[in-house]
Formats: sequence, C-alpha cells, structure tokens
Amino acid sequence: MQLDNWKSQIMRGTLEYCVLLMLDNKTYYGYELLQALRQYPILTSTESTIYPLLRRLQKEGYLASYWQDSSEGLPPRKYYSLTLLGKDYLHALEKEWHALLSTISMLKGETDHDNNI
Repeated sequence: MQLDNWKSQIMRGTLEYCVLLMLDNKTYYGYELLQALRQYPILTSTESTIYPLLRRLQKEGYLASYWQDSSEGLPPRKYYSLTLLGKDYLHALEKEWHALLSTISMLKGETDHDNNI
C-alpha cells in the first residue's frame, strides 16, 4: 500500500528530530528511549532503527554518552544526552520544522501566505 510507504518515509525524516527533542529534556539509555517512543504509537520504532541512529548522532557530535551500572544486576546501560552542538542542531531542525508546518498550512489554505512572510 502506498500509504504505508509514505508513512515510512515521513518517519525516517522525523524520528531523528523526535529523538533529539526527547534527549533535550533528559538523558535516556537506548531501550528506555524505545519504551518512551512507544507512548506515541506513530513514533514506535525498533532497536534496529534506534541504535544506529544514536550511534550516528554521537559520531556526528550531537550526542554524548556514558555507561552506568544497573542497580538491578543487569548489564551496564549506555545513556545519551545532547551536546552543545546537538542543541544547536536541534534548534536548526526546529526552525525548519516550523517552516515546513507553516508551508503545509498555507497549501491547505489554513493561513495566508502574506501573513507568514
């Protein structure tokens, strides 16, 4: 179905933004982030999507990480947080996101183009 393909493409483009938004508020370890995303069914993701995304964002300097032992006797967990560069990147993404939403509103006739210049 074409709708499923469209949704998949949209999610690939927005999941990074959503993860950065979440990490701007608190630190998460990978599995905890997956669980938090499941609160929003449209954002539900898998380990094979989230972990490569976290590794790439860290490699690009947007995330910092540290290992912490688990109090329940489980293996240590790798926690992620935004770096200053990551915060700058998030602000740039927010600007683009709002521009996109504004343009879509104009295309739908919900707002006047002259009011958004």
